[in-house]
Amino acid sequence: MKNIVLSLVVLVACTSATPSYEPDTPTPLTHKSIHEFKVPSIEGGTIDFSKFKGKKILVVNTASKCGYTPQYDGLEKLYKEHKDKLVIVGFPANNFGGQEPGTNDEIKEFCKVRFGVSFPLAAKVDVVGDKTDPLFKWLTQKDENGVLDATIKWNFTKFLLDENGKLLASFPSNVTPDSQEIMAYLK
Repeated sequence: MKNIVLSLVVLVACTSATPSYEPDTPTPLTHKSIHEFKVPSIEGGTIDFSKFKGKKILVVNTASKCGYTPQYDGLEKLYKEHKDKLVIVGFPANNFGGQEPGTNDEIKEFCKVRFGVSFPLAAKVDVVGDKTDPLFKWLTQKDENGVLDATIKWNFTKFLLDENGKLLASFPSNVTPDSQEIMAYLK
Protein backbone atom coordinates (compact mmCIF):
# COMPACT_ATOMS: atom_id res chain seq x y z
CA MET A 1 0.00 0.00 0.00
CA LYS A 2 2.85 2.26 0.89
CA ASN A 3 4.36 1.67 -2.57
CA ILE A 4 1.06 2.48 -4.29
CA VAL A 5 0.65 5.79 -2.44
CA LEU A 6 4.27 6.68 -3.11
CA SER A 7 3.85 5.82 -6.81
CA LEU A 8 0.73 7.99 -7.03
CA VAL A 9 2.50 10.91 -5.35
CA VAL A 10 5.43 10.60 -7.77
CA LEU A 11 3.06 10.29 -10.77
CA VAL A 12 1.05 13.36 -9.75
CA ALA A 13 4.21 15.35 -9.05
CA CYS A 14 5.72 14.46 -12.43
CA THR A 15 2.64 15.15 -14.49
CA SER A 16 1.87 18.46 -12.80
CA ALA A 17 5.47 19.64 -13.12
CA THR A 18 5.76 18.67 -16.79
CA PRO A 19 4.69 21.59 -18.94
CA SER A 20 2.40 20.78 -21.79
CA TYR A 21 3.99 21.35 -25.18
CA GLU A 22 2.70 24.27 -27.16
CA PRO A 23 4.45 25.34 -30.33
CA ASP A 24 6.10 28.73 -30.32
CA THR A 25 3.44 30.73 -32.07
CA PRO A 26 3.81 34.46 -31.70
CA THR A 27 0.89 36.20 -30.13
CA PRO A 28 -0.35 38.67 -32.71
CA LEU A 29 -0.20 42.26 -31.53
CA THR A 30 -3.22 44.17 -32.65
CA HIS A 31 -2.42 47.79 -33.28
CA LYS A 32 -4.64 50.22 -35.08
CA SER A 33 -3.74 51.26 -38.56
CA ILE A 34 -3.82 54.95 -39.40
CA HIS A 35 -6.68 53.96 -41.72
CA GLU A 36 -8.92 53.73 -38.65
CA PHE A 37 -8.59 57.45 -37.90
CA LYS A 38 -10.84 60.30 -38.99
CA VAL A 39 -9.94 63.88 -38.18
CA PRO A 40 -11.60 67.25 -38.74
CA SER A 41 -10.46 68.96 -41.93
CA ILE A 42 -9.46 72.61 -42.05
CA GLU A 43 -12.06 72.85 -44.84
CA GLY A 44 -14.81 71.95 -42.38
CA GLY A 45 -15.37 68.32 -43.36
CA THR A 46 -13.55 65.17 -42.28
CA ILE A 47 -10.28 63.61 -43.39
CA ASP A 48 -10.91 59.87 -43.43
CA PHE A 49 -7.58 58.05 -43.55
CA SER A 50 -9.26 54.85 -44.80
CA LYS A 51 -9.65 56.64 -48.15
CA PHE A 52 -5.85 56.60 -48.48
CA LYS A 53 -5.46 52.81 -48.45
CA GLY A 54 -2.96 51.76 -51.10
CA LYS A 55 -0.91 54.98 -50.82
CA LYS A 56 1.88 56.01 -48.52
CA ILE A 57 0.95 58.81 -46.12
CA LEU A 58 3.21 61.58 -44.83
CA VAL A 59 1.80 63.26 -41.71
CA VAL A 60 3.41 66.59 -40.78
CA ASN A 61 2.78 68.95 -37.88
CA THR A 62 2.95 72.43 -39.38
CA ALA A 63 3.14 76.08 -38.36
CA SER A 64 2.87 79.34 -40.31
CA LYS A 65 5.42 81.44 -38.42
CA CYS A 66 8.30 78.98 -38.08
CA GLY A 67 11.77 78.89 -39.57
CA TYR A 68 10.70 75.61 -41.20
CA THR A 69 7.52 77.09 -42.75
CA PRO A 70 9.18 77.24 -46.21
CA GLN A 71 8.98 73.42 -46.15
CA TYR A 72 5.38 73.90 -47.30
CA ASP A 73 6.89 74.48 -50.77
CA GLY A 74 8.75 71.18 -50.63
CA LEU A 75 5.72 69.34 -49.27
CA GLU A 76 3.53 70.67 -52.08
CA LYS A 77 6.12 69.74 -54.70
CA LEU A 78 6.49 66.24 -53.23
CA TYR A 79 2.70 65.84 -53.15
CA LYS A 80 2.27 66.90 -56.78
CA GLU A 81 5.12 64.70 -58.02
CA HIS A 82 4.00 61.57 -56.14
CA LYS A 83 0.24 62.11 -55.92
CA ASP A 84 -0.42 58.68 -57.43
CA LYS A 85 1.30 56.90 -54.52
CA LEU A 86 1.59 59.45 -51.69
CA VAL A 87 -0.80 61.60 -49.65
CA ILE A 88 0.50 64.37 -47.42
CA VAL A 89 -1.66 65.54 -44.54
CA GLY A 90 -0.65 68.70 -42.67
CA PHE A 91 -1.65 69.25 -39.06
CA PRO A 92 -1.33 72.87 -37.95
CA ALA A 93 -0.30 73.04 -34.28
CA ASN A 94 0.53 75.91 -31.96
CA ASN A 95 2.60 73.86 -29.51
CA PHE A 96 6.04 75.30 -30.18
CA GLY A 97 6.84 78.95 -29.66
CA GLY A 98 3.29 80.13 -30.46
CA GLN A 99 4.16 79.78 -34.16
CA GLU A 100 0.65 78.83 -35.32
CA PRO A 101 -1.56 81.40 -33.58
CA GLY A 102 -4.11 81.78 -36.38
CA THR A 103 -7.61 80.40 -36.75
CA ASN A 104 -8.31 77.51 -39.11
CA ASP A 105 -9.56 79.99 -41.73
CA GLU A 106 -6.44 82.15 -41.42
CA ILE A 107 -4.16 79.10 -41.66
CA LYS A 108 -6.02 77.76 -44.69
CA GLU A 109 -5.80 81.12 -46.47
CA PHE A 110 -2.09 81.51 -45.64
CA CYS A 111 -1.24 78.02 -46.95
CA LYS A 112 -3.18 78.42 -50.18
CA VAL A 113 -2.09 81.98 -51.01
CA ARG A 114 1.54 81.82 -49.89
CA PHE A 115 2.43 78.23 -50.83
CA GLY A 116 -0.36 76.98 -53.10
CA VAL A 117 -1.01 74.07 -50.75
CA SER A 118 -3.37 71.54 -52.32
CA PHE A 119 -2.71 68.56 -50.04
CA PRO A 120 -5.18 67.95 -47.20
CA LEU A 121 -4.87 70.05 -44.05
CA ALA A 122 -6.46 69.02 -40.78
CA ALA A 123 -8.01 71.46 -38.37
CA LYS A 124 -5.57 72.84 -35.81
CA VAL A 125 -4.56 70.26 -33.15
CA ASP A 126 -2.22 69.74 -30.22
CA VAL A 127 0.62 67.35 -31.04
CA VAL A 128 2.18 67.31 -27.56
CA GLY A 129 1.00 67.86 -24.00
CA ASP A 130 -2.14 66.98 -22.06
CA LYS A 131 -4.46 67.65 -25.00
CA THR A 132 -2.47 65.67 -27.60
CA ASP A 133 -4.67 64.59 -30.48
CA PRO A 134 -5.31 60.79 -30.45
CA LEU A 135 -3.66 60.40 -33.88
CA PHE A 136 -0.43 61.94 -32.56
CA LYS A 137 -0.55 59.75 -29.46
CA TRP A 138 -0.76 56.79 -31.85
CA LEU A 139 2.07 58.10 -34.03
CA THR A 140 4.44 58.71 -31.11
CA GLN A 141 3.83 55.72 -28.82
CA LYS A 142 5.09 52.24 -29.67
CA ASP A 143 2.48 50.63 -27.43
CA GLU A 144 -0.12 52.29 -29.68
CA ASN A 145 1.42 51.93 -33.17
CA GLY A 146 3.42 48.74 -32.61
CA VAL A 147 6.52 50.09 -34.36
CA LEU A 148 8.36 52.91 -32.62
CA ASP A 149 8.37 55.63 -30.01
CA ALA A 150 8.92 59.12 -31.39
CA THR A 151 9.29 62.54 -29.85
CA ILE A 152 7.97 65.64 -31.55
CA LYS A 153 10.51 68.30 -30.65
CA TRP A 154 9.37 71.07 -32.99
CA ASN A 155 7.17 72.00 -35.95
CA PHE A 156 7.47 70.05 -39.21
CA THR A 157 8.18 66.68 -37.64
CA LYS A 158 7.18 64.07 -40.22
CA PHE A 159 5.73 60.55 -39.98
CA LEU A 160 5.73 58.23 -42.98
CA LEU A 161 3.26 55.35 -43.21
CA ASP A 162 3.05 52.54 -45.74
CA GLU A 163 0.19 51.64 -48.06
CA ASN A 164 -1.40 49.51 -45.32
CA GLY A 165 -1.35 52.31 -42.77
CA LYS A 166 1.62 50.97 -40.80
CA LEU A 167 4.13 53.45 -39.44
CA LEU A 168 7.47 53.23 -41.26
CA ALA A 169 9.55 56.08 -39.85
CA SER A 170 9.58 59.50 -38.25
CA PHE A 171 11.78 62.39 -39.30
CA PRO A 172 12.77 65.50 -37.32
CA SER A 173 12.05 69.03 -38.49
CA ASN A 174 15.36 69.53 -40.26
CA VAL A 175 14.73 66.60 -42.64
CA THR A 176 13.30 68.29 -45.72
CA PRO A 177 10.52 66.80 -47.86
CA ASP A 178 12.98 66.16 -50.73
CA SER A 179 15.63 64.55 -48.49
CA GLN A 180 17.20 61.20 -49.32
CA GLU A 181 15.77 59.86 -46.04
CA ILE A 182 12.21 60.39 -47.27
CA MET A 183 12.80 59.82 -50.99
CA ALA A 184 14.27 56.36 -50.31
CA TYR A 185 10.80 55.22 -49.23
CA LEU A 186 9.15 56.56 -52.40
CA LYS A 187 11.26 54.73 -54.99
